[in-house]
Formats: sequence, C-alpha cells, structure tokens
Amino acid sequence: MTRLDAAVGSVTLVNPVMTASGTSGHGAELGAYFDLSELGAIVVKSLAIFPWEGNPAPRVQPATAGMLNSVGLQGPGIASWMHDELPRLERTGASVVVSIWGRKVEDYAAAAAMLKDAPGCVVAVEVNVSCPNVEDRSKMFAHSASATAEVMAATASCGRPRWAKLSPNVADLVEIAAAALEAGADALTLVNTVLGLAIDPKTRRLALGAGRGGLSGPAIRPVALRAVYDCREAFPEAPIVGVGGVATGLDAVELLMAGANAVQVGTATFENPRAALTVAEELRAWCEREHVEDVNELIGVAQR
Repeated sequence: MTRLDAAVGSVTLVNPVMTASGTSGHGAELGAYFDLSELGAIVVKSLAIFPWEGNPAPRVQPATAGMLNSVGLQGPGIASWMHDELPRLERTGASVVVSIWGRKVEDYAAAAAMLKDAPGCVVAVEVNVSCPNVEDRSKMFAHSASATAEVMAATASCGRPRWAKLSPNVADLVEIAAAALEAGADALTLVNTVLGLAIDPKTRRLALGAGRGGLSGPAIRPVALRAVYDCREAFPEAPIVGVGGVATGLDAVELLMAGANAVQVGTATFENPRAALTVAEELRAWCEREHVEDVNELIGVAQR
C-alpha cells in the first residue's frame, strides 16, 4: 500500500490533503460528513483579532469553471473562535492550521500572540497576507515584498510554523515569496484567489455587493500550478502547499509533481462536503495503480 504520510517543513501530516481556508467554515462543520482526522489538516476560515462582518450581499457568483466570492473575511474573531469552536475541533483529533489576517501589521502580530497558548492540535499558522493594508492606501500586503516580509516577521510570537499564503495577482510572485521566506515563513501556500468581477445583465450593475471578488475553482488550477512550479524552481528546499482548483486526486498529483509538498481543497467542498477526503482517496488509488510506493516520490518530478 502506498505511503501517504507527508510533511510541510516540520509539520507532519497523515496525508498531503487539507481543506483550504474559507471553504469549510470554522473547522468542525465537515465532521458531519467524515472523520476529520483522516485529512492531513483542517485549515480554518481566516480570523482576525476582532469580529468582522464581511462584505455586503450578494457575496457569491457562479463563474465558468469556478466561482467568484466576496465574503470579505467574515468571522467572530480569534478569542471567540478559540472559546466556542476550537474545543469542538480539538475533540475530533484533527490537526488544525489557523489562518490569520489583519488590516495592519500590528493586527497580525496580536493575532499571532493570541495563538501562542493554543492547544497542541494547532500545528501551524497560515498567515493570509492577501488583505488590504490600511496604512498603505489599502494596497494588499501580498502585493509588496517589503510589506509581506514585515507581516511575516511580526507573527513569530505564535510559536508555531508559519505558512505565508500569497496572492497570484502580482508581477513577480517569486520575489514576494523570497521576501516571505527570508522574514521567517516556514512554508509558502500558493495561491489565493485571482481577482475578477461579474456583471448582471438585467440590472446592468456589478453582480457582487462589494464589486470585485476572488475567482476560485478549476479555472485557476493552471495559475496555481505555475506558481508552485516557479517557486519550487526558485526555492528547491522550501516547503510548499499548493491550492487552487483541486477537485480530484489527479489534480493533487499535478500540484505535487509541480513541486508542492501538500495540497488544499477549497471550492470543490461547496459542491461536495466530502471533497477533500475524496481527493485523498483518489490520490492513494492513483498512486497504487501507478505503483508509486511513497507519495513523496511525486514532489517536483516535473522539475527533473
């Protein structure tokens, strides 16, 4: 039987398949559909130090081979999540990755500090830098190498491995990835959504309440593949998590071959709550058909 255990830097996973932030609620919701401990990790919805209402409706719009969303990082805040949601998630036996966001560097620093005393089930912190920086005319942190580095350096107090979740909406992703790694990121999560919008022909206005949104789903998988491939080429030893349009085991195989150590399943979960587990099962089945004894043999083979 194929070995599926994987690692993202110092974080050991039972298999290389996780959920993606923002697509499976605050953690335990998917437990109604399968045993959450069967996944590599559950990545929770991005949390800030404050409660956040998110964007006005409508927040979701179908798109060709995917969807646009403009949820706007709605959440209860880290303190409420740790009190109300984390104990339930801990009882499932799942490994947990907490995604954090902020509007300024100090927000990220405070969020990281709040997680310092989280229970051992929290194995890593994913730092979502694809957020507006209110101190730089609302430009995204992830669009600037220096801003990304500043955030990553500020989050060290969490005492856990930190994964920098980067945006593909930049001219030079490798430059920003380098800045994140130099500032202390233990891994790169590639990628967040691609910017887009939709227009309602009936109203002749933008279809999303906030105007623009993030495109996710199968349409962006080639973008994620390119990002993972380029960063693996540039940083041969860096741990990488690939995310973007993963809906099947074969999709996961492609990202691993491009250079990812693990993958995350996001938009597919809206159609099938068991999608992440299905991807893990299909990945194992593919490896066994292809006589792959260890899933880690696939990492970066397209580079060789």
